[in-house]
Amino acid sequence: CFFTFSTRLEDLRVKLENEGLVNISYVVVSHQGTYSQRNFHLLKESVSDYITVYQQDEQQADVWTTLNGNKDDFLIYDRCGRLVYHLGLPYSLLSFQYVEEAIKIAYCENKCGNCSYMEPDTDGICENITKKADEKLAEIEPKPTRQHSHHHYRHRHHHYH
Repeated sequence: CFFTFSTRLEDLRVKLENEGLVNISYVVVSHQGTYSQRNFHLLKESVSDYITVYQQDEQQADVWTTLNGNKDDFLIYDRCGRLVYHLGLPYSLLSFQYVEEAIKIAYCENKCGNCSYMEPDTDGICENITKKADEKLAEIEPKPTRQHSHHHYRHRHHHYH
């Protein structure tokens, strides 16, 4: 379980970095339970140095309870520290696209106007992400058949909320 999760998280981290989404902090919070405490070292060894693994102390307030979440959740914050997405199971499974898309939206969202935390080329990177999403949608959009001579046009809007 540690190996599969850490491999998928690292693959996602590298994929996003290769797309230009840089300076993203990844933190894994280990559960407070006895099993997680005993196996913390396995989790820590299974992720790269680019992913921080936080071990909760058994005496402290549980981080997941404080954040109104569960141990398998993904909490995605924007560069200003605001919670943008809280994804629980099954949406937090890295085999689906939900976590990746939520990170991209949080990265590209420009809610408060000009921001000193923005990367210099964020607009270009986010434009490419939107363009790739359009291309994927175009690939799966049904093509008109010969039986129908009229055409359907769809205008896609991309809103980042």
